[in-house]
Amino acid sequence: MYSTPDFRKGLKIELNGEPFVIVDFLHVKPGKGGAFIRTTLKSLISGNVIDRTFRSGEKVGKPDLEEKEMQYLYESDGAFHFMDNETYEQSYMTEDQLGDARSYLQENVAVTVLLHNGKPIGVEVPIFVELKVASTEPGIKGDTAGGATKPATLETGMTVQVPLFVNEGDVLRIDTRTGKYMERVR
Repeated sequence: MYSTPDFRKGLKIELNGEPFVIVDFLHVKPGKGGAFIRTTLKSLISGNVIDRTFRSGEKVGKPDLEEKEMQYLYESDGAFHFMDNETYEQSYMTEDQLGDARSYLQENVAVTVLLHNGKPIGVEVPIFVELKVASTEPGIKGDTAGGATKPATLETGMTVQVPLFVNEGDVLRIDTRTGKYMERVR
């Protein structure tokens, strides 16, 4: 159990059987009455953001969360299949559960899967991934003044802005936090 003095950004708590992460909080001490804590919470299952007020000293549950190293196998009919590296058990998640992580998944890549009561609810991809350019327009020679960019579609279907010298077949390093091109990998 957590008490309100334990609250901080990033703390994972459980309300009504659902895990939440504290996005923001504020301790309020009015002139009259007891102190309270105003929080902004994000659901780890649905992604919904709610505002909730707690009385000072109120207790909340600690969620049953576990992070496991798993391998992404394949996508079939909107279900993305993962395999536990230790037990070889397979589980799957929908595109809604994956969110933005979907754009960075390649077959056989290792990811961290967040489990709540043994069920997968989210995926944490590496900070940098290397993806191959599937299609892009050729750059125009001499058109490099001002750091010009062009769109490139990667092997996962994601589109990013890249410098003009990038060609089809090049492997790029992408920052998964921002979704931006970092560099070309040789």
